[in-house]
Amino acid sequence: MVLHAAGYPNKNLYKVLVVAEYTGVQVKLVENFEMGVSNLSPEFLRMNPLGKVPVLETPDGPVFESNAIARYVTRLNGDTPLYGSSLIEYGQIEQWIDFSSLEIDANILRWFLPRFGFAVYHPPVEEAAISALKRALGALNIHLASNTYLVGHSVTLADIITTCNLAMGFVRLMTKTFTSEFPHVERYFWTMVNQPNFRKIFGEVKQTESVPPVQTAKKPSQPKEPAKPKAKDEPKKEAKKEAKKEPEKHKAEEDGEEEEVPKPKPKNPLDLLPPSKMILDEWKRLYSNTKTNFREVAIKGIVFFHFVNAIHLYDIIPPYDFVHEGNHRLC
Repeated sequence: MVLHAAGYPNKNLYKVLVVAEYTGVQVKLVENFEMGVSNLSPEFLRMNPLGKVPVLETPDGPVFESNAIARYVTRLNGDTPLYGSSLIEYGQIEQWIDFSSLEIDANILRWFLPRFGFAVYHPPVEEAAISALKRALGALNIHLASNTYLVGHSVTLADIITTCNLAMGFVRLMTKTFTSEFPHVERYFWTMVNQPNFRKIFGEVKQTESVPPVQTAKKPSQPKEPAKPKAKDEPKKEAKKEAKKEPEKHKAEEDGEEEEVPKPKPKNPLDLLPPSKMILDEWKRLYSNTKTNFREVAIKGIVFFHFVNAIHLYDIIPPYDFVHEGNHRLC
């Protein structure tokens, strides 16, 4: 089987090669693999349409995603203890694989990528990633306080994947001051990377002494804007535009196209009536305050307030089915 992957150091590559050491499966690393070239070739894209690594080329077809490849290589040897000795151990191994990927690896990447210039750096995002990572390491530290390995009493696939994910943090970002808060995680990591099968792939592991400074993300180059014309040419262009407009005006006049003058709006016949001298608010107060003898007081009051310019009053008694209670007069 051939493994297509970028070179060392590479945590996803380490997962597969360490599993191969434990299972005795022969995995050959493809030669002269170049990111940005090899992974974009038509042959590679047929194995993984996203062009991502690693990809394991097997006699039965390709397998991509590092955890999936590690699981596949583990199952090629049925006698391996990497998947535990019982169904519950198998479930717990898968549990810690997911925990390592979602809680540890994901937050290390959120810290790593912007700081190393592979993404835009935002301090609040980094702070959130570090906080989430510490929370995950705290949970792992509690579990390892009473366990040498994650599941059972020997190395399993969960230990291999978790150690490879931790390695990126220890080597690139997590200083001794940072990891000293989690002593059981420290003990576990250094125990694992010094196992013979790990050491054969990892070599000597050294913890970073400082967090590297933030590197600016590279921005894609933008095409240059065309040179602007000199200021001397602008008056000439304006003169040409005016010259073009004049013939158009003459042409419109020759064709007899003139703007129509808006016609005055007709006056409302009611505007011809003289202004009313009635103060309506005074009659409203009389109307509202009349409780008894409405006809004698309120209705006659309207004649008093409007004695000069008479108005038409209509005394209407609607049918009973129109007004449900009593006879209401409308004016």
